[in-house]
Amino acid sequence: MRLFITGSPGIGKTTLIRAVLEQLEEVQCAGFYTEEKRHRGQRIGFKIITLDGQEGTLASVGRKEPTVGRYSIHVEEFEKLALPQLDPEMTPADLYVIDEIGKMELLSQKFRNQLIDLLARPSNLLATIAKKGKGFIEQIKGRNDIELTEVTRENRDRLSEEIVNRIKAELSTGSKGCD
Repeated sequence: MRLFITGSPGIGKTTLIRAVLEQLEEVQCAGFYTEEKRHRGQRIGFKIITLDGQEGTLASVGRKEPTVGRYSIHVEEFEKLALPQLDPEMTPADLYVIDEIGKMELLSQKFRNQLIDLLARPSNLLATIAKKGKGFIEQIKGRNDIELTEVTRENRDRLSEEIVNRIKAELSTGSKGCD
């Protein structure tokens, strides 16, 4: 199972991933999600949080290269946390979770390579991917071995249960939890 979630920015992709993970206690999961970093109500960057509880900075307001918009991307810190989570030899799991495959994360060639390696294996994957994007994003979304689902205002409240039921039906259970 390779389920990729897409949707407009702010529609609730990360919220959906977190809601799904909360309901998968019996499934062994590895991966990461991203969250906004805020200070006094202003977004000042993004952090990466691994499913085993490690945190780091993905992006912060600044001009240090590489940048995406007004954010400096901390590629090495991202790789240090994300890559071991997506390596089946280092971190075996029933389900790999990636939130998200977007412009910031794709500045890492090592992340791109790890994603391709993961897709070449019989790995189960739940990921979010940018709605817009050329090149690598289009290549991933165009693969015939993934299923792409768009989160909308109309379906976002019911998608969590649908995804959880699908994962539970397709995966063996009884392993370590996702949270």
